[in-house]
Amino acid sequence: MKIQLVKLAHARSGDKGDTANVGVIALKDEYYPIIAREVTAERVKEHFGEMVKGDVERFELPNLSALNFLLHGALGGGGTLSLMTDAQGKTFSTALLRMYIDVPEDIASEIAA
Repeated sequence: MKIQLVKLAHARSGDKGDTANVGVIALKDEYYPIIAREVTAERVKEHFGEMVKGDVERFELPNLSALNFLLHGALGGGGTLSLMTDAQGKTFSTALLRMYIDVPEDIASEIAA
């Protein structure tokens, strides 16, 4: 069953130059393996499409039930150079949480209850 990532995680984002940084943290430790399986660097790159010009790197933090993504070339040159509305990447976390992922039926049922 497909659900939005926001049902399993919360996120924060920011910037460093032209790179957006997005941390995704599981709401429950038991959700982390699902998130780690479904939210790959390739899927994140596909989710953002043309917004991310460069590579997407993924870092696993299993002790925190979290993933961290670096979205290279996502900020139009960075905060001081960009004409983008969100030149510091603050909304990338919200956008990533809108991604749909596959979850087992028992998890989908638990979330719907």
